[in-house]
Amino acid sequence: MSTAVSQPQVKTAMKETLLTPRFYTTDFDAMAEMDLSSQRAELEAMVAEMKADYNRHHFVRNESFEQSWEHIDGKTREAFIEFLERSCTSEFSGFLLFKELSRKLKGRNQLLAEIFHLMARDEARHAGFLNKAMQDFNITLDLGYLTKNRTYTFFKPEWVIYAVYLSEKIGYWRYITIYRHLEQHPEYEFYPLFEMFESWCQDENRHGDIFKALLRSQKKLWQTWHGRLWARFFLLTVFATHTLTVHERADFYESLGLNAQEFDRHITRKTNETAARAFPVTLNVDHPEFFARLENCAERNKKLQEIDNSTAPGWLKQLRKLPLKAAIFTDLLRLYFLKPVDAVSEWEAVY
Repeated sequence: MSTAVSQPQVKTAMKETLLTPRFYTTDFDAMAEMDLSSQRAELEAMVAEMKADYNRHHFVRNESFEQSWEHIDGKTREAFIEFLERSCTSEFSGFLLFKELSRKLKGRNQLLAEIFHLMARDEARHAGFLNKAMQDFNITLDLGYLTKNRTYTFFKPEWVIYAVYLSEKIGYWRYITIYRHLEQHPEYEFYPLFEMFESWCQDENRHGDIFKALLRSQKKLWQTWHGRLWARFFLLTVFATHTLTVHERADFYESLGLNAQEFDRHITRKTNETAARAFPVTLNVDHPEFFARLENCAERNKKLQEIDNSTAPGWLKQLRKLPLKAAIFTDLLRLYFLKPVDAVSEWEAVY
């Protein structure tokens, strides 16, 4: 049995930063009117697979969790709790969006309503499991409070499709890479949650495939010039966010025996490679400026945090942050205008 006796600290939200997971809403009417006919068979097959729910027994806390975790302390404990908080908030954000989509689309676009209902189930399962893991470290997120007091960011349906596809696929590569690394180096596996990352990957990968089918069903997302521009924008946004987050959490990855820079580059490359099967273009991650500029942004982000944590007056903090923000924006703009890698020819051979 667990030796924990104290009540967990209840948190209603994470500290707001540029990288804090957000909560999203969208145009439900436009989503309901989406024509899915070209991908209906594939989507229906994925619905059948999700209904079978092969993962339903994978997220059960076994006896390996029933112990004290007080021996995990210092930077490792702090970094792991932050990882759990961010991951739980992100999964819960997905649950709320998918649940609302399912509710609003019911009776209007039944196939989509059913898809989002099943995806919401998966995301709720993930968020709940992560929140239970946080309780092992005497902290928990008040998900009920988040439900009632969340602040929405509006995303058009096409933005939701691009962003969620990439979020699920990059999540897959993060989890499977950590899982395979710890298989080879079990001495770094300090908590049993990591043993479940392989099962977690199956959900992330399936969700990504669903959004890939949704993207394929809307030709304007991959057969138009603005579709190509949006694809580049979301690829860069997701990769930049990932680089900043991984470098910010370097202590966590080091505790797993991973080099943060190498991990980030590997995940970015694999996600970019996977995106070539869905997007009309991908980014040229082999360009000598690509990772150099992203990592410069990560260093500047650390300096921004140092300024925020300083005792300087607010106006002086904002003044000091201006050149750093401008430099980050300039680097990202330069990366956006690097010539992309065309994936359309491969698409056209199949579709």
